[in-house]
Amino acid sequence: MTVSPPGSIDHSDVAQLRERIAGVLTRARQRTLALTDCVEDAELVAQHSRLMSPLVWDLAHIGNQEELWLVREVGGRESVRADIDGLYDAFKHARANRPGLPLLDPTQARRYIGTVRDMVWDVLERSTLQGTRLVDRGFAFGMIAQHEQQHDETMLATHQLRAGAAVLSAPAAPTASVAVTGDVVVPAGEFTMGTSTDAWALDNEGPAHQVWLPGFAIDAAPVTNAQYVAFIDDGGYQRPELWSARGWAHRIEAELVAPQFWERDSSGSWCRRVFGVTTPLRPRQPVVHVCWFEAEAYANWAGKRLPTEAEWEKAARFDPATGAVRRFPWGDTEPGASTANLGQRHLEPAEVGAYPAGASAIGAHQMIGDVWEWTASSFDAYPGFHAFPYREYSEVFFGGDYRVLRGGSFGTDPVACRGTFRNWDHPIRRQIFSGFRLARGLRPGEGE
Repeated sequence: MTVSPPGSIDHSDVAQLRERIAGVLTRARQRTLALTDCVEDAELVAQHSRLMSPLVWDLAHIGNQEELWLVREVGGRESVRADIDGLYDAFKHARANRPGLPLLDPTQARRYIGTVRDMVWDVLERSTLQGTRLVDRGFAFGMIAQHEQQHDETMLATHQLRAGAAVLSAPAAPTASVAVTGDVVVPAGEFTMGTSTDAWALDNEGPAHQVWLPGFAIDAAPVTNAQYVAFIDDGGYQRPELWSARGWAHRIEAELVAPQFWERDSSGSWCRRVFGVTTPLRPRQPVVHVCWFEAEAYANWAGKRLPTEAEWEKAARFDPATGAVRRFPWGDTEPGASTANLGQRHLEPAEVGAYPAGASAIGAHQMIGDVWEWTASSFDAYPGFHAFPYREYSEVFFGGDYRVLRGGSFGTDPVACRGTFRNWDHPIRRQIFSGFRLARGLRPGEGE
């Protein structure tokens, strides 16, 4: 969407914005229903992993957040189901405990989210989309569209964890169209990190602030399956000197020997299970389903390191020719089929080199889409941060045992992904669609 500072907008702009909001809300709901209608009700109420909620909890939670923010806060309407607010408060009930709650059954959940959405259409039609900070330029509607898509990606991860026959399908991800190897140099200097102007940016993405970084090099592409196999073959999971003390303890306790969902076939070759289908490993795809500790060990093995969050963002957004920062690596235009693997268009990462049109100004490829990329950074507030519109989205997680991930995955919708978007998770998590790329300091004379 067009980025502009807050202020009054004319009638035609309001109509255009209202149309965009309707589009992203509809797209999110279509995806939600596709992820829940594809399985029997018994699978909706089952817990496929203690790390994840039953799908039916996510379904009703999506509707509950929409009711809270759009029906009640923005629309000023009476509650649809105030009695269920506590059931769908993510901070009151751990995921492992949610199956034991008196949740809405699938039929009730579907009816509930439909009722809420019908009310939202009326709220949207009546809203001026300006005035208070919550509604200015449609922020609350954009926030809810992003929230639903974030839970859709979580439900997609649940589908990857469920046993049984495949129920999802999509075309195979693209093969490489150009060769992408080595790393690229990012010059020393200052750049603007974060945003204060993006209409739908979430609170932890701002405020924009200046960051100075020494020169560094970053991989032109995420680490691939073939590169990760070399780490395994060189004893990467049996060499404690490559792992931090915490990482090695987790490797032993969790019995890690390869990325999650990898297995060997009868010939000893690696395969991976992808949404119920076992398929041969595609060597040029980015590795996916690795935790932060695995990424850290690989970096030590390769003689490099994980990039900091600031380094990642500068490599993705900074244009050395102009000194400006872009909304996306390729520019300010919205993601499309030629620039990034997003939106569950495919059910896997694309091969490295599949999206040359999406490269950043400094030549880094596939920094948006394909796999979330672990960074070295903990999840903390930017200078001048203010929680909005509620502390529980970001603030309560600052300073915890979290590492930042950037860039989105093949399961991330474009509305919930941009060069400033920040994700975070515990360093042991790998059921998420996570991979990584590496960075290093410059050698003497390099980058001059």
